[in-house]
Amino acid sequence: MVMGLGGAELAALVVAAVLVGVAKTAIGGVASLTVALFAMALPAKESSGALLPLLIVGDLLAVAAYRRHADWGALLRLFPSVAAGILVGTWFVSQVDDAVMRRTIGGVLLAVVVVHLWQRRRGEGAAKPPALLFGLLAGFATMVANAGGAVMAVYLLAAGFPMLTFLGTAAWFFLIVNLFKVPFSAGLGLITVDSLSLNALLVPGVLLGALLGRLLIRWLQRGDRQRLFQRLIIGFTMFSAVNLLR
Repeated sequence: MVMGLGGAELAALVVAAVLVGVAKTAIGGVASLTVALFAMALPAKESSGALLPLLIVGDLLAVAAYRRHADWGALLRLFPSVAAGILVGTWFVSQVDDAVMRRTIGGVLLAVVVVHLWQRRRGEGAAKPPALLFGLLAGFATMVANAGGAVMAVYLLAAGFPMLTFLGTAAWFFLIVNLFKVPFSAGLGLITVDSLSLNALLVPGVLLGALLGRLLIRWLQRGDRQRLFQRLIIGFTMFSAVNLLR
């Protein structure tokens, strides 16, 4: 896989690897940009398998940083429907082509963000988001295009979690979910020896991104910039959703 990539494609993948680290330790919505960059450099299905191991590396770094801040009650409410969403996503991946995969996930992300913003505008931001619906969407999105991070970001924002609880809950959620996905991705032929060799090349980028993400969170905490944190997540999620719809 590495030998078949040009300089522009490799550069895009290196940037994506750095953004994986940033997304896992700071701004979750940035993860959707990594999906878009991988889909630009590789076919959509192939990019899904190549990205998953890098996400797991990022998950491990995020858990190491924020492991004490998770809301386990929220996680336990989500996991059953997430598992169902992953099963539906596995079937979907086996049935459709790359273009349908990309546009479907872009539409799902955009719809989730629009509903969240509409609820906030109507003053319904304090209402608890439905765990069953968001769990299904997150499971489906993460299996189809490793894009469950955007769905979970909107769920955790709607639930009103402060910054560190947001990060700790997301860290544990995606470590468990992404490990759960591995046998399904391998069974679909999405994880291969070639994709793992590409992962080995890109892991240093994830480590660099994680360091940058930790520095960013410390800056946000010092200024008590919770609102800026929320706006960054929503903005990156919307941008990525629109890009996937092209």
